[in-house]
Amino acid sequence: MINIALVDDEALFIEGLSLIFSNVDNINVVKTANSGLEFLKFLDDNQDSSLLDIAIIDIQMKPMDGFELVESLKGKYQDLKIIVLSSHYKSNIVGHMIKLGVSAFIPKNANRKLLISVVESVHQFGVYFTETDKEMIVQYMTNSTKKISLTSNEELSVREIEVVKLICKENTNQEIADKLFLSKRTIENHRQRILDKVGARNTVGLVVYAIANQLHPILQ
Repeated sequence: MINIALVDDEALFIEGLSLIFSNVDNINVVKTANSGLEFLKFLDDNQDSSLLDIAIIDIQMKPMDGFELVESLKGKYQDLKIIVLSSHYKSNIVGHMIKLGVSAFIPKNANRKLLISVVESVHQFGVYFTETDKEMIVQYMTNSTKKISLTSNEELSVREIEVVKLICKENTNQEIADKLFLSKRTIENHRQRILDKVGARNTVGLVVYAIANQLHPILQ
């Protein structure tokens, strides 16, 4: 079961999303909130880290907008995966959200099938980026005033580069282990060493690093 929260200041929109997910067997809406402040209070009052897997958040809200909310969440609840659902779908917004550690982006005009697919992918792999998202990331990073700071002081080994490429193709640790004929524990160790080397916190950071260093399939 995937436990999610919906945060949007449009009550009718939240009701619509809740209705969609109510007909999906493996997704459970644990919390709905009409503001970022309300959602943060809910998390502060419920310290069980397993309560939520994913939060789906709108950007344009008051009094706390989505940018501020994401920054607060990533500072206090780093294991919570975040999906941004917004009509503001431009390269500077996508790039900034990725820099903050957002796992996926869905335009508000997305259909039901895509919405469910993104939630399931983020839960399983930690990230979901379309080809359009990746192109927007490239545009964002090529702007010298907004480059994402993810660099490696140590070169990645050939094996670590293989692992990064497979992570970008949304393979799980077990799937990577099977393809490279290694144990799952070995892949987990590789992943942690890669995170340490590139200065990333999670899978999102690895994908950004891979795009920045032309290791991602979109650039090959």
